[in-house]
Amino acid sequence: MKDFLKALSIQRWDDHRYYHQCRINQSLHFISALSFLVAYVMVFVDPPVAGLIGWLVSMVTRQSGHFFFEPTGYDHINQATQEHKEAIKVGYNLQRKIVLIAVWVAVPLALLASPTLFGLVPAAGSTAELVRQVGWGWLLLGVAGLLFRMLQLFVLKGVQTGLVWVTKILTDPFHDVWLYHRAPLQLLKGQRYEQPQAMQA
Repeated sequence: MKDFLKALSIQRWDDHRYYHQCRINQSLHFISALSFLVAYVMVFVDPPVAGLIGWLVSMVTRQSGHFFFEPTGYDHINQATQEHKEAIKVGYNLQRKIVLIAVWVAVPLALLASPTLFGLVPAAGSTAELVRQVGWGWLLLGVAGLLFRMLQLFVLKGVQTGLVWVTKILTDPFHDVWLYHRAPLQLLKGQRYEQPQAMQA
């Protein structure tokens, strides 16, 4: 258990220092984390709504921060190139995220092209039913994305690394609320990027 928690701490720290230097990204992660917590509750109340919240709010804000605001040049704070950071990224790096986002966009397009998904689901009788089907599809995609990368990590880096990564992803909303709740105020004070000494702590 001690090794597991240590590995979890290392994955979290590497993720923060390499990919969360910008206060805008941190603020978006704070919003994402709060909405993910709402989605976690909705999984037990109304699963397709959880899928809609998780992807339309949580994932859009989270990934927007990475793609549009986080620096992608040479990381002087950590003395690492973007290529190096992408190569050692345990979970979904930017390239893998692009593939995941493409599948996300494909879910509603597939339902529009084939309302029964080639006989797999009943055709939606209304727009509301179609939206709920998309929510189910996105929820299943989220689960599939977690399981797929976990199994990949089992093969590539070992079972513990895969289990640690899944644990990190599932608990990130709680951790991010604690870690980034001050980011919006810091951004309003003009702090665009986290101070280098904090990133190296």
